[in-house]
Amino acid sequence: MSFRLAAYAVCVKDGQVLLGHCMSRTGEPGWTLPGGGVEHGEDPFDAVIREVAEETGYDAVVERLLGVDSRVIPAAEARAGTAHQNVGVFYEVRITGGRLRPEPNGDIAESVWTPLPEVARLRRSSLVDVGLAMARTRPPTGHVAPVPVGGLLQH
Repeated sequence: MSFRLAAYAVCVKDGQVLLGHCMSRTGEPGWTLPGGGVEHGEDPFDAVIREVAEETGYDAVVERLLGVDSRVIPAAEARAGTAHQNVGVFYEVRITGGRLRPEPNGDIAESVWTPLPEVARLRRSSLVDVGLAMARTRPPTGHVAPVPVGGLLQH
């Protein structure tokens, strides 16, 4: 089984959430939260700030830790054909500067501010729903129920 530790930014402002447009594990375009893999020796707190800058062009500060999500993607559904565990650390972030732009030489073709009611109609990573649920409910345990995948929701 492969393993990945990742940090994700949940940035909600004026009823909109910042999302990145990328290719899903199935090769189809989809939407996700800014964020990604924590480099060896890197703190997830620093990783989320770095990832927001790389993927969106924005400068950000962490407002609070929202929670941690751990999911296993079965081999039959994983991109590499091997079961994969993703542990995601979710942070509430606030944009402090910079300018919105596509990720240079990266996976995010564009980032956009998306009205919250429109999110349900997008083909998206389940990480979007997990992060928004954490931001909405602020669970004391830092954990929300797993989000089932299928239809518009992808791993």
